Amino acid sequence: MRNLLPKCIGFILLCGFGLQAQNSVYPWQITVGASAVDVSSAGEKGSRQISAQGEIFDDFLNVGDHWNLGGPTISVSRRIKGGLSLGVEGTVNLIKKVDGLDDVEFPFYSANAFAKFAPLQDKLFSPYLYGGWGYASLDQETNSSALLSKNMSQMMSGGFGIDIRLAEKLKLGIKSTYNNPYERFGVDHFNHTLGVNYLFGAKDSDKDGIIDIKDKCPQLPGLKEYEGCPDTDEDTIPDNEDDCPEEAGPVELKGCPDADGDGTPDKDDLCPDVPGSSEMSGCPDSDMDEVHDGIDECPEEVGPASNNGCPLPDADEDGVPDEQDKCPDEAGTVENEGCPALSDEIMSTLNKLGYNINFPAQSARIMGKKPKQNLEKIKALLDENPNGKLIIEGYSSSDGDEAYNLKLSQQRAEAVRDYLIQLGVPAERLEVQSFGETNPIGDDETPQGRAQNRRVQFRQQ
Repeated sequence: MRNLLPKCIGFILLCGFGLQAQNSVYPWQITVGASAVDVSSAGEKGSRQISAQGEIFDDFLNVGDHWNLGGPTISVSRRIKGGLSLGVEGTVNLIKKVDGLDDVEFPFYSANAFAKFAPLQDKLFSPYLYGGWGYASLDQETNSSALLSKNMSQMMSGGFGIDIRLAEKLKLGIKSTYNNPYERFGVDHFNHTLGVNYLFGAKDSDKDGIIDIKDKCPQLPGLKEYEGCPDTDEDTIPDNEDDCPEEAGPVELKGCPDADGDGTPDKDDLCPDVPGSSEMSGCPDSDMDEVHDGIDECPEEVGPASNNGCPLPDADEDGVPDEQDKCPDEAGTVENEGCPALSDEIMSTLNKLGYNINFPAQSARIMGKKPKQNLEKIKALLDENPNGKLIIEGYSSSDGDEAYNLKLSQQRAEAVRDYLIQLGVPAERLEVQSFGETNPIGDDETPQGRAQNRRVQFRQQ
């Protein structure tokens, strides 16, 4: 067991130095300080050693003032994971305080491997637990021929301490351990240390002097003023914030140039040499057809995006594109979807027929053979001109109230529309409007004139 324990601890320590620190900026720590060795707690084990050494040690364990200040104490450790660190430590001191003796000095040496657990290691105050194994020696002078003399004994150590952060890489360390030898000639003792801890070993992948945890560009050498990032184009915008790191540009455009000064950076500007608008990707729209000049194949002519900004083909040049023109080879009107409107001659004929569709006084009924024949003729004309659309205007004589006459004229126009629909004219080709007693064509003072005014007229939509 005595030989197995140090081998196991040594193996753990060796593996620990090969691991990566996971939760700390600086994984390595070196401590240099002073020690105070306290042998007041030595018991029977110490007495046996002293008896074996001779009478000079008889009062060794009965010293009143037992603090032996000296040094140095040096340790090196590395964080392994979380708050766990492994390290090695060595202490040199001189035991002088022995009752009744003058000018007698007993050298003290110790060396040990240790484990340290500090759950609050990155705080201002970082308490920790300490445990270790090693060797300690008193009075090497009596056996100077070999380091591992009978004055050297293996020991187990345990204790606690606290580190106080002074600066980013400096800490003040205070520690107290109890060291218990488990060999015949060992002397149990306390070892109190006060030292300065220096932290180092933080990773700097790009070797720019800024450790990775503080480096915003850890894989690229950079400048301190840009938190470790370079500024390749020297436009005062670090590359990690620069949308165009190799071309100088203003801050408001995230470091990108704008050759035409239109507020759209060149990398997004489809017309980088001609000022435009951001809505048009940096291009102008000369013909205002909402197709910017960068993709408009006809920048001076209005045209839809579906035709690359060019006007749609219009073979009959009637203003209705062929794809929307129901009569693409014959000029028409927009209202008639590109088909010809009813000619003036046809409209004249329709109105002559309409004048002869008269109504009885105060009635919207179509009565008599002649009015019905006229309506059949109107239907025939519409069949011959299938794209024409009509507005049927209803009129009345001045008999009766004006509001009544307006309503009556509406009913007369609707009656003609309904009759034409019955004859087979599509309803969408017919619209009605009422005009009451306005626009008379006959003398309302005579029965004949009033009969003429009870009529319908036709107008193109």
